Amino acid sequence: MKTTSYRLALLLLLTSLAMALVLPARADSSTSKHFVRPAELEPDIAFWRRIYTEVTTEGGLLHDPEDLSVVYEKLEFPSDIAPKARSKRIDDAKKKYSHILDRLASGADDLSEEELRVQALWPKNTRRSRFEQASEEVRFQLGQADRFREGLVRSGAWHDHIADTFAKAGLPRELAALPHVESSFNTYAYSKVGAAGMWQFMRSTGRRFLRIDAVVDERLDPYRSTEAAARFLEQNYIILGSWPLALTAYNHGPGGMKRAQEQLGTSDITTIVRKYESRSFGFASRNFYLAFLAALEIDQNPEKFFPGIRRNVRDSSLVLKLPQPLPASRIATTLDVDREDLRRLNPALLNTVWKGARNVPKGYEFRVPSHIDLTSVVAKLNAGGGAEAVEVAIADSQHRVASGETLSVIASRYGVSQQQLAELNDLNRPYRLRVGQVLELPSKGTRPAATVAAAPKEPTPPAAPAAKPTPPTGVVGNASYVVRRGDTIGKIAKKHGLTEDQLLELNNIRNRQFIYEGQVLALAASARARPPVEAEVPVETIAAVSEPPAEAEAVEPVSEREAEEIGPALVPGTAAAASADPADYTVKDNAVIVQATETIGHYAEWLDVRASQLRQLNRMSIATPMVIGRKVKLNFSKVTPDQFEARRAEYHRALQEAFFTQFRIQGTSEHVIKRGESVWVLAQQRYNIPIWLLRQYNPDLDLGSLQPGARLVIPLVEATGVSEPSA
Repeated sequence: MKTTSYRLALLLLLTSLAMALVLPARADSSTSKHFVRPAELEPDIAFWRRIYTEVTTEGGLLHDPEDLSVVYEKLEFPSDIAPKARSKRIDDAKKKYSHILDRLASGADDLSEEELRVQALWPKNTRRSRFEQASEEVRFQLGQADRFREGLVRSGAWHDHIADTFAKAGLPRELAALPHVESSFNTYAYSKVGAAGMWQFMRSTGRRFLRIDAVVDERLDPYRSTEAAARFLEQNYIILGSWPLALTAYNHGPGGMKRAQEQLGTSDITTIVRKYESRSFGFASRNFYLAFLAALEIDQNPEKFFPGIRRNVRDSSLVLKLPQPLPASRIATTLDVDREDLRRLNPALLNTVWKGARNVPKGYEFRVPSHIDLTSVVAKLNAGGGAEAVEVAIADSQHRVASGETLSVIASRYGVSQQQLAELNDLNRPYRLRVGQVLELPSKGTRPAATVAAAPKEPTPPAAPAAKPTPPTGVVGNASYVVRRGDTIGKIAKKHGLTEDQLLELNNIRNRQFIYEGQVLALAASARARPPVEAEVPVETIAAVSEPPAEAEAVEPVSEREAEEIGPALVPGTAAAASADPADYTVKDNAVIVQATETIGHYAEWLDVRASQLRQLNRMSIATPMVIGRKVKLNFSKVTPDQFEARRAEYHRALQEAFFTQFRIQGTSEHVIKRGESVWVLAQQRYNIPIWLLRQYNPDLDLGSLQPGARLVIPLVEATGVSEPSA
């Protein structure tokens, strides 16, 4: 008897220890140090979990848009119902609950059973004014379970690659779940507002990181667009210092989230979701992070929500890197692969390539099926000589077998076990390899998450010395020149009596194509170390923009068809931010903060007033320079603040889009300010980037008053170097 009790006690002890070891691991699978889940937001997350797993596009939930725990009814529709009949049923249901909420707001005592049920959905002691507000805001949310399931299946091809890409960039691997919210992992996804691809980049944002022209749209390339998404999210984190806010900025824009931080004086996501008020911070933006948390939870444990689900196998395509243009037809013939199959592997190549009007461009990483013998294909493509040799490129997560290599040698080289490498590549003993065979490599550990270097507080900047405003010719004094649209190094050098080499040396420019509209070039040695006056950039003001853009909130879809028409996102209105620009172009108390490239002349033009009126209002002489970061009062006698904001934002959008048609961002580095260094000279002559771009990556620093030791985040920019291939 004692022996039995002892064994039972021992068994219970071992069981308890096992539970103690297992339970924390389970808890960790749904939590993250980067992506907090505040208890107050759990009902909202539960709402999206329900939308993603319980309700299909053949139905939806009627709910309150502010308190997502209040769900009035689940609606379900027959598959053959007409669109008009479907919309009418939704409208009738909304009216029903609006009437019930009006009754609750009136304080009526003779409530029906249904009215009592609705009342019980709300917290006790809910005020009549809250019921009155809810009566006007009954909302319908289309279910997404079928679309989410399809996205889970598709995600198998890209999920691990995305997680590895983010880890290599020092970003959280959990971000690999974001395409569930954006596109359901559909590489061909297009939205009504012009966002494209798995990551739903708008054209203006995509051009910062990707090639987008008449031949290639890399937003549709799951590999290149993932790299771009990593850079965009990294920039958001640098600016905001919080992953919940950086993620929300993917939808709402970093500028919008920066304003939310400043308005509420906090980075707490709960406070911002509950209290931030802005015309553009609508239902989609407010719920973007919450929807992501729900998607992440499902992505980490798909079997729990969709029993029996199987993701697609990981994409194993290989890459041919083309150093010269080639027709798609020649590649298809050489590979002996149907052109449509190649098209599915290379979605970024546009119709002009597949129809034969353009070649696959130089430098393009052309993807081919994994069964292709690359060595043989390269030999065929290079047959005949004369042209530059075709190279074979493979991803960092792959290894091509060289002569004499064995599986054990390769495994030792990458620090993995031979068995692990064999299992990953479905190899059986005796592990025979062939020269040129491409092996998948196990993903390595993650790097630490990106961090933001803390900069010391800067003292109040001293008043800038008086300087003459920039004349409209583009010349700043006699020693500098502002690059205009259409300028080249050759044109500028010839106009000012210099050789091209002299102009390049004066400005420390190594790539003669690396000039951009608004850049201030030194024409003499005396100008190289002198901070230029912020020059007026000759970009035409878009005067036709007289009204502010409508609130970017999509119509609530009531069917799968409408959802597809509006866009692929699983949150209505969700799309990547139309601009990655974090600058604040809003008017506050009839004043604005001066941004890069702006002059008093710009403000006067956008306000339809004379520049002299603005100078008088601000007690500025004609020689007083415009200093970035200073406040300027405005005269709104002719236009509204909203009209001014729209014109101002359009000017900067056009300026930045012109820049990003020539250049793209390939990453970031850090520069520590040394004594005597000028941020203007660093930007214009050492790093060849415009001040407005440097300011976007350092929004909290006063660029006019940096002290030694201050850390600048430097966006690394490369010329696209794209010349469209001939037919």
